[in-house]
Amino acid sequence: MLIYPDSEEARERAAKVVAAGGLVAFRTDTFYGLGADPFNREALGALNELKGRDGKPILVLVSDAGTVERLAARRTRAFDALAARKWPGALTLVVAARPEVPELLTAGTGAVGVRLPEDDSARAVVRACGGVLTATSANPAGQTPARTATEVARYFPRGLGLVIDGGVSRSDLPSTVLDVSGDRPRLIREGVVGRAEIEETLKSINATLA
Repeated sequence: MLIYPDSEEARERAAKVVAAGGLVAFRTDTFYGLGADPFNREALGALNELKGRDGKPILVLVSDAGTVERLAARRTRAFDALAARKWPGALTLVVAARPEVPELLTAGTGAVGVRLPEDDSARAVVRACGGVLTATSANPAGQTPARTATEVARYFPRGLGLVIDGGVSRSDLPSTVLDVSGDRPRLIREGVVGRAEIEETLKSINATLA
């Protein structure tokens, strides 16, 4: 297992691994995440196999808000309002996926979760890897998400091209996940961004949670 301190060189190495269909791990704005090309079906299959899970959607980080267009079929008013006020940040927004988005990413739901992370280093890693990168938590299914590079390596002694050591995770909570693909936003998981914050933002467009 190769662990590199977060640096431009480490990001360049990660980009080469991802471009070749491999997997990397890096610190996001919440926990450590597993990075793969979200449009590479073989890489997504390897990611699920590594985690020992099946049939769950895989969230994607974007390097800037405009990159969402590569994944989203459409943007709702709720998406625009929340992205404008809460991005960059630990809010994952679930949107209707474009037809070319792999089913392994959406788990057959027709929707994909996207987030613009607040952490500058995380965005830099994603940008180096092409602007979009998976970031499902770095842990086997059912285990606690890794908060350090060492924990990632302990979980996955094989299967990763490299781990970028960005230090200890800065959050004890996961990202909040909100489905904004339909007419009424639906809170899937409350995390860093609280329900009250979301409801306050939705008031600006006269919307409420389902």
